[in-house]
Amino acid sequence: MGKRVILVPLDPVHDIGLKMIGRALSERGHETRLLQPDLSCEEIVGEISRYRCDYALVGRTLGYGVEEMLARLADLADAAGLRPKVKMVVGGMAIKPELAAELGYDAGFGPNTPVEEVVAYVEGRPYDPRGGVPPRSKPSLTRGYTYRFRNSEVEALLSGIVEEVVCWASGVTSPGVERARIRSRMFESRREGEGEEGLAREYERLCEPVVAESCRGAGVPKARAVTPSEKERLERRLLGRTKGETQLRHGRDKPLVFVQYGTGCPLMDVAHVEVAESWGADGVVHFDPSWAARREGLFRGLLAHEEDGSLITEENLRLVKSGLGDPTLWQVRAHRGLNTAETVVLAGECGADLTKINIAYGSLGGGTDPERLAADGVEAMRQAARYGMPFDVVTNEELCGVPAHKAFAGMLITAAVGIRLGGLPVLQPLFCRSPQVMLEGFMADNYVDFNAAKVLALRQILDAPIWPGAPIGFLTHTPDRVQASVTTALHACLASSLGVDAISISSADEAYSGGPISAASRVDTLRAVREGLRFFGRAGIEPTDRARLWASDIVEGIVSVLRDVARGGSFVGALYEGLLGSREEGAYPGRVGRGTVKKVRAG
Repeated sequence: MGKRVILVPLDPVHDIGLKMIGRALSERGHETRLLQPDLSCEEIVGEISRYRCDYALVGRTLGYGVEEMLARLADLADAAGLRPKVKMVVGGMAIKPELAAELGYDAGFGPNTPVEEVVAYVEGRPYDPRGGVPPRSKPSLTRGYTYRFRNSEVEALLSGIVEEVVCWASGVTSPGVERARIRSRMFESRREGEGEEGLAREYERLCEPVVAESCRGAGVPKARAVTPSEKERLERRLLGRTKGETQLRHGRDKPLVFVQYGTGCPLMDVAHVEVAESWGADGVVHFDPSWAARREGLFRGLLAHEEDGSLITEENLRLVKSGLGDPTLWQVRAHRGLNTAETVVLAGECGADLTKINIAYGSLGGGTDPERLAADGVEAMRQAARYGMPFDVVTNEELCGVPAHKAFAGMLITAAVGIRLGGLPVLQPLFCRSPQVMLEGFMADNYVDFNAAKVLALRQILDAPIWPGAPIGFLTHTPDRVQASVTTALHACLASSLGVDAISISSADEAYSGGPISAASRVDTLRAVREGLRFFGRAGIEPTDRARLWASDIVEGIVSVLRDVARGGSFVGALYEGLLGSREEGAYPGRVGRGTVKKVRAG
């Protein structure tokens, strides 16, 4: 049954809220009447009495003497015998429910209160902040993509290169490849209720001494186990937790927004994940220490570490996983070191949704020997396909000054190998003012055209998801948190305008803090992104004609590089020879793991 509602604007300049509420109530079948704004309290009470309303909604911004006036209005309504019949409600700037109660009102609504919340109050029902929208489900980056090539010449060149890579990899092995397979067998033995002791000893023989000793119970420098009481407190706090959902995107389903964590402490990681989720992040990325990529083997045990990331251990990963909300995508990156394949196995077993693998960047900018990372990378892609985990292929070679077309050629080779092995690669171009951009002046006028050119070029080649990041705006940021948040938001809006599938964003202080990343800085960036996406909605950012010209140049460059690689007959050889990035351009073949790849014995 409809209600009779009188709308009382006590502030003639700020009555838009009441008008919006009145319109919403009328649309739902309620009868409303808006009073003029210059009535005295006595006149208002007279109107309420004559209208015989069920609700009186009073709008007023607090100021000098306003509390007394609001209290006087409530007292006069009471004296007139109206209070048993009429619900008195006040709303406006600085209004709080506690203050409204003190002034004699039945309810109070502060600034930014959704209109729907007031309507729900009038209708006597609980307010659903989601407006009846079903709970958010876990999204997919790869759904709907065919992975078909749109450029026949690129497809033909990649076909030959991929066959060479897969054939070569099938005839070699490495300590990393063997550890990944042993880990898989260990998990399988556990599921079948069998012992792991023999496999554990076999695993340890393939590890560096410090790692092997830790597997046997020795301590790890600068690290300690999470105590049972710490874990118990965390589990108690997570038990029965309900999560608020802040809508980050406006008007579009994508891009999904990822933030990375890597505090060194899994307990703190869970806290940072909660902050990110609470402010609308769609996914989180496990950021591991760079030094861990240079060691043979992964530590075992529930460890915390004060370095530049969080250690990859089964226990750490499972602890973080326990703190994730059901709709949140979780990536465990595994892209650049001696434990790439094994990390993919751990990620898959611990329930990760995504991983990260890139042979070219890891061996030209990440410090790992190209031959070693090629062998381990192919095994990692096989494992990712086995677990059904999509993997992104980052192109951070550009951070060294390598031209985008060479970085993209390496990315496409890795992606094509992944497709050949049944995997689901995700293309991840840089979206930032990289060294190549600085050297070539591509962003002298704006930050839009060259970033747009990368996306346009990739779309001309392959029907696959695109996830700019690592993170967007990197090297465009400054130590100023406001600037860093705004820059990230602008890059996010460009990404949304270009229709990409996901973006990675950093905290406002992430690249410059020199210490812990604060939760407040994460919120700064997430709020800035939300505001930017709200500003543009389905409107877009229009690149100039230069974006299309540069996209064509990138495609031509990719074709030229792939021809050179195909002509040489060896992907690994191309990495050493500089075809995918030379020393002069800032790329260098890594040395870690050199000499550890062995041919598989026949039979």
